[in-house]
Amino acid sequence: MKIGLYFGTFNPIHTGHMIIANHLAEHSDLDQVWMVVTPHNPHKQKNTLLDDYHRLEMVHLATKDFPKLQPSDVEFKLPQPNYTVNTLAHLQEKYPQHTFSLIMGEDNLNSLHKWKNYEVILQNHSIYVYPRLASGEIDAQFINHPKIHRIGAPVIEISSTFIRESIKNKKNVVPLLPEKVWHYIDHNLFYKK
Repeated sequence: MKIGLYFGTFNPIHTGHMIIANHLAEHSDLDQVWMVVTPHNPHKQKNTLLDDYHRLEMVHLATKDFPKLQPSDVEFKLPQPNYTVNTLAHLQEKYPQHTFSLIMGEDNLNSLHKWKNYEVILQNHSIYVYPRLASGEIDAQFINHPKIHRIGAPVIEISSTFIRESIKNKKNVVPLLPEKVWHYIDHNLFYKK
């Protein structure tokens, strides 16, 4: 199976994430998209980042009715700080029957050359890139790279930061979140202060 890995803190997961993930699962040659919840980096200030397992639970709730979308806590078990190249090596070893690709926004493609062992990633894995409004200048080496596939997904500019701020300011964010995720946030009083 061809698996696309969509990494994120998902703090919280919102309809923008779901639209992108579902678009790739339905309109590319990927068989599944795994939503990889990035754990809290112990070297960074926690701020508004919810506990890893609350964020994973929200991804479970959001993807429940989408068989091609799967939550993943693979990075919870890896040493921190973790690098994508290590996660890919771990998954390839654990699931040799699958082929793993990365999913990223065009804005992240700009900084790919700064990633640890990015050449190794590109040697062994494809990257599916979805459009972003403010993506800046793409590094020339990535423009016609055979392993980089541009996907004409909808341009979604919803941010988890905006959602958290809106909840804190008592604004209605229901349309921006999968219904079960909103109920989970509301029930647990997350992001209220």
